[in-house]
Amino acid sequence: MVVFQASLLDVDREPAPGVLGSTVARTRLAHGAWVDVRREWLAGSDQLFERLVTVVPWRSERRPMYERVVDVPRLSCFYGEHDALPAPALVRVRGALDEHYRPDLGEPFRTVGLCLYRDGRDSVAWHGDRIGRGARADTVVAILSLGARRVLALRPRGGGPSVRYEVGHGDLLVMGGSCQRTWEHAVPKTARAVGTRVSVQFRPRGVA
Repeated sequence: MVVFQASLLDVDREPAPGVLGSTVARTRLAHGAWVDVRREWLAGSDQLFERLVTVVPWRSERRPMYERVVDVPRLSCFYGEHDALPAPALVRVRGALDEHYRPDLGEPFRTVGLCLYRDGRDSVAWHGDRIGRGARADTVVAILSLGARRVLALRPRGGGPSVRYEVGHGDLLVMGGSCQRTWEHAVPKTARAVGTRVSVQFRPRGVA
């Protein structure tokens, strides 16, 4: 069951990304990594959240762990660079990201991955997007968060003190530079009563 309290001021607004530029707060991490945060970037987030929860063909995955196969604690869906996206707003979001991050990235964002965190029991363990070019070259991964607020944590690869960002409805968080090679990120479980969250990840070609 999807649980999220929509805003009365936002529910009827057409989804539209705001400005970036100087509104983006960048934190420089060790080893050439950086993180950008832009709070409440997407107006009309309620409408996009409801559409994605409803129309995306969410699927459950299973993976081997400790000599047994377990359910991945979240639902997901992936759109390749030639796939039609499930909402026109995502095309506008990707265009705005391309315009702002082309100097850092040098190429457009190509793929869109979505994850559905149904409640605080859903999570993703420490990892980096190091399948493909992310394992050997700097890149940029942009995450649009919709729905309930959740923590996205980062730590140096191999362990160390973590940095925690609580991202909420319409917030944008972008990991760049060496972040996928030299840092790891996670969405930890929480015992707090939290609602449903959708994470929308924009990546360039060859990064997963």
